[in-house]
Amino acid sequence: MERVVVIGASNNPERYSQKAMLMLREYGHQPIPVAPAVAEVLGEPAYAVPDAVPGPVDTVTMYIGPARQAALLDGIVALAPRRVIFNPGTENPEAYARLDAAGIDHEEACTLVLLRSGQF
Repeated sequence: MERVVVIGASNNPERYSQKAMLMLREYGHQPIPVAPAVAEVLGEPAYAVPDAVPGPVDTVTMYIGPARQAALLDGIVALAPRRVIFNPGTENPEAYARLDAAGIDHEEACTLVLLRSGQF
C-alpha cells in the first residue's frame, strides 16, 4: 500500500482530485488530502500544506495549476516522495528542475489512467 498525497483534494465529486482519492482507495492505496480550505476530504483529515503530512510518502499527485504550486514546492521536497505525478493541466517545467535537484522523480500522467492500466 502506497501513501499518496493528493494536492488539491476536494469534497466536490465532480473534481478529478476526488475521483483520484476514491480510486486510490479502491486500488489499495492510502490517499492523504492536502487542501487548506477544508478539515477533511472523504473522511480523511486534510492538511493545509504538504510538509504537514506525517510519516513517509511514496507519491504526490498534483491537482492544482502551476501558479499555486510554487508556494508548496518546498513542502513537497521536504516530504521526499519517490515521485510526483503532474496530472493534465498541472504540468510545470519550472518545478521539474527543483524536483530533479532533490532527486525526486516526476512524470506528466493521469493518476486515474495509471491506476486503471496497472502502471501506478
